[in-house]
Amino acid sequence: MYRIILIFSLFVVLYFLLRRAIREFKGQGEPDRLPPGKNHMVQDPVCRVFVPRGAAVTEDIGGQTYYFCSRSCAHKFQQQLAG
Repeated sequence: MYRIILIFSLFVVLYFLLRRAIREFKGQGEPDRLPPGKNHMVQDPVCRVFVPRGAAVTEDIGGQTYYFCSRSCAHKFQQQLAG
């Protein structure tokens, strides 16, 4: 009787592990489900402060958009990339 309970328990654990692995595998190629809006918080790469996307200073550097809390942080970031 204990063998049946043990085997059943192992199958349940295996089922949940496989289900989690399949969900993670399917989710790799999908974009974020919630598109970021103006109130979406973004982090400044220089001072690590979070600011709302609508109020952030944006700079396109190397084909990528960066968000900053101020012009001085954007200037510091450009200096770090150049130096």
